[in-house]
Amino acid sequence: MMPFKSSPMTVVPEWIDYNGHMNMAYYNVLFDRCADEAYSLMGFGPDYIRARSMTTYTAEFHVCYVRELHEGHRTYATFQMLDFDEKRFHYYQELYHEDGWLAATAEALALHIDMTGPRVAPMPPDTHERVAALYESHRSLPRPERAGRAIGIRRK
Repeated sequence: MMPFKSSPMTVVPEWIDYNGHMNMAYYNVLFDRCADEAYSLMGFGPDYIRARSMTTYTAEFHVCYVRELHEGHRTYATFQMLDFDEKRFHYYQELYHEDGWLAATAEALALHIDMTGPRVAPMPPDTHERVAALYESHRSLPRPERAGRAIGIRRK
């Protein structure tokens, strides 16, 4: 089994900053587009909020920039479910250039939200089963080496 792999995505001119490479904000856009595709496997998205008044919010999102992307680069991202419970799920993503080199990694903690509050709330049983199914399909994958990284200045 492999992590979920997104559709191909292209770096557009509007995303290039004054340094001549893709601005940091747009790495999040690419990760988010991949997550939207993976979320659909779990039943999340616009239909979920309309039908059930429930959605997901991102509680934390950590990005590591590994290599610059430039205008016209074609990319794809992966999505690997690391853990979940009745109200949350933890996942890890990698963003690759189409030639196979790693451009960035991301790690997130998502919350299941009842929009009538809004408040963090347990997933309905059928949704929980879909999240569990994605987790089970990723459970035997090795834990990504870059998952769980902390930010800070290392002192000697």
